[in-house]
Amino acid sequence: MDPSTTNVNRPRGLVDVSKDENGVPRVLLLSPRGASAIVSLHGGQVRSWKTESGEELLFTSSKANLKPPGGVRGGIPICFPQFGSRGCLEKHGFARNRIWVIEDNPPPLQGTDSSSGAVINLLLKSTDDDMKLWPHSFEFRLRVQLNADNHLILTSRVWNVNGKPFSFSFAYHTYFSVSHISEVRVEGLETLDYLDGLRNKERLTDQGDALTFESAMDRVYVGCPGPVGVFDHEKKRTFLIKKEGLPDVVVWNPWDKKSKAIPDFGDNEYKQMLAVDAAVIENPVTLKPGEGWTGRVELAVMPTLG
Repeated sequence: MDPSTTNVNRPRGLVDVSKDENGVPRVLLLSPRGASAIVSLHGGQVRSWKTESGEELLFTSSKANLKPPGGVRGGIPICFPQFGSRGCLEKHGFARNRIWVIEDNPPPLQGTDSSSGAVINLLLKSTDDDMKLWPHSFEFRLRVQLNADNHLILTSRVWNVNGKPFSFSFAYHTYFSVSHISEVRVEGLETLDYLDGLRNKERLTDQGDALTFESAMDRVYVGCPGPVGVFDHEKKRTFLIKKEGLPDVVVWNPWDKKSKAIPDFGDNEYKQMLAVDAAVIENPVTLKPGEGWTGRVELAVMPTLG
């Protein structure tokens, strides 16, 4: 479906389900004002988020492998039940590689509002194969909403349906599209502690007024209480990240040397992207049987003033 030809004067927006080039279902969300998002059931992953004028806001590598079961380099992968690498689990967990299903009548998610815009509800349950790697039974519900203000809202709800407690870490691994990494600054992380992935996760304290980029960066900022802004000077726009239940923020750009070592990433594509993730990493979530956890992120884009 071509968003430019769709009647957008609908108070709740529009939801359209089709299949991609690999036969995997995908969902087009169209806001009442004409912004759009595409969510693939491969990974429950937001693959695209466009403005009313059709400008893409998320980065996807030209070398990304879009065919299941591998992860897709770009958009907003869901990292669960771990972020990073440990044990026998694959890097960033298995949720981003699984095929999710659409849930027509999901239970209500506290604090969410589906009264405006376009909404899709997805569900992932543990499989026998997952249990061999991570022996815990769970239900993961994901709600993706493109509201009437063109904000992209992702709400995750994880339930422990197991007979024993389990712990997990999590991230919305968001690849923002930027004009050039040298034109970007990030605000809202000043004076916070971070774990530096380039220094064996050494704990340091940020000393600057705002983050700017002149080399590779791989940091987990811990205990970030407020919103985070990603300012793109050349495009004169700002991404605003608001989050709930997600105390940490990942900031990642591989720069030139590492880019050349990543097979599904172009040698120079680091210049056009910045990953800023709402996450829970330093202190993993622990759920007792029957308990649930909710993590929510709201992404907005607006003109930069001044």
